Amino acid sequence: MAKKKQEKEPETVPEEPEEASEEQLYDLLIPPGVPRKLIMDISQKYEVEVVSRKEKLFFANMEGDEREILAFRGKKEELEKVHEFMLAELKKFVED
Repeated sequence: MAKKKQEKEPETVPEEPEEASEEQLYDLLIPPGVPRKLIMDISQKYEVEVVSRKEKLFFANMEGDEREILAFRGKKEELEKVHEFMLAELKKFVED
């Protein structure tokens, strides 16, 4: 029987151990090269926190390198809005 390939969801990270049962937070990784201004705009416009975490990279000449990268941390619904906004803004940035 073949296993279904699952889409990778943002990693769940409990805010505080005692609050873990109430609400789970998720991380949305910020791709390297995203302008600082866009990161600041998102952190002010949406209810998310900018955090740093180690992640293995699998592209270009960084195959398997573990690097500190930034992520937005917040509620799943809020991160879905952030994801859409970030992609739209990056598209505008690249077109300019």
